[in-house]
Formats: sequence, C-alpha cells, structure tokens
Amino acid sequence: MSEVWVILTTPQEAPPLWVVLLSALAALTVVTWSTSWHISRGLVTIAHEGGHALMALLTRRTLQGIRLHSDTSGVTLTRGRPTGPGMILTAAAGYVAPSLLGLGGAWLTSSGYVAILIALVIVLLLCMLVLIRNLFGVVSLLATGGAISAFTWYAPPDADAVLAYLAVWFLLLGGVRPIVELQRKRRRSHAPESDADQLARLTFLPGGFWVLLFLLVAGACLFGGVYLLVPWPPGLP
Repeated sequence: MSEVWVILTTPQEAPPLWVVLLSALAALTVVTWSTSWHISRGLVTIAHEGGHALMALLTRRTLQGIRLHSDTSGVTLTRGRPTGPGMILTAAAGYVAPSLLGLGGAWLTSSGYVAILIALVIVLLLCMLVLIRNLFGVVSLLATGGAISAFTWYAPPDADAVLAYLAVWFLLLGGVRPIVELQRKRRRSHAPESDADQLARLTFLPGGFWVLLFLLVAGACLFGGVYLLVPWPPGLP
C-alpha cells in the first residue's frame, strides 16, 4: 500500500507544450466531427448521469438506478419529493457535470497528479456500475473502465499524462456541445422533458434561463481549464 500511495502522491512532470496543444486539438476534432462525436458522446452521458446521481445522494434523495442507452441518452431514476431544492439541484447537475469534472481533472493534471485522476475515474466508474440497471450501461462502463485500466497498465508511464490531458480536454470541450444541442432541440420542441424544461416547471425561471446557466458554467470551466493546462507565456514551464 505504501508503494501505491507513493505512486499516487508523486507529481509527474508535465509533457511538452506541443503535446498539451495537440491533445487539445485532437479533443476538439473528436467533439466537432459528427462521426467521432456520435461514437464518443456516450462518455459525456456517463458524466452527465453521474452528476445527477451524485447530487441525488448529496441531497438525500433515494437513488433507484441509472440507465445508459445506445443512442447516447441516459436517465437517472430517483425517488423523493417531486419539488424542492433537492429535486432542483439534482435536475441541474447533469449538464454541468462533465465540465466541472473536466475542470477538476485539469487542476489535478496541471499539478502533476495524473495517477490520482486516473484512480478517481476508475473508482467513480465502479461506483456507477453498481447503480446501472440495463445491460448496455453495464457494457459501456466495463468497456470504458477496462480501456483506461489496460492503457495505464501496458502503456509507458509518460503516456498516462497524454491520456489525462486528452480526457480532460474532451470533457471541457464535450461539456459544451450537448448544451448547444439541447437548445436546438428545444427550439424545435423536440425536448419537452429535458432537464431545462423540468427545471422550468420546478421553478419560476424559464427553460432558456437554465440552458444559459448551463452554458455559462461550461464556458467558465473551459476558460479555467485552458488557464490551468496551458502555461502562459508559452515559454514558462
């Protein structure tokens, strides 16, 4: 255990700036290209539903389970008061969860604690696995956790940092696109049961306000992530 603790708490040296920028470009390509986004969007959904689940637990709602679907959608089932602060916070947590997770990951990665970040991600995936209530969700989490574990086990130690930067950039950038897609669907009346519309029914604030709030949080996290991950001026270590 002492060796594991040393590995987790020993900061790793940051990769060269070109690696950081290249990983950001790769993540941006994945998020903006429709084909790659359709394949990878499920990872954002995992973070989204995880945000709902965590907030439900923090607000003492009864968490009944999580379902992940092949169309990259998901649902988190909770039980408790149908109104009130707990329900509002639970509904509001989903769309901001990927960006907040990305910001936290950016802080750990920029501080050199890549091993802690990877360990936390695996632990969170295992916790979610207990809550999954459909086969596709189980397969998705096992595939994601297995891929991360295999990469960190077989790849060279320096490659862990590259994976961490790529994952953090993906969460920061990928946290924005679903919010934009949500507003497009709402304009066409294709998302009457979206989180924003549920929040509109729970509060006196319109759904558009909640979409804007989600976008502001995601944008602030992206700005904070850039500040943490990219040294400025570029010549600084």
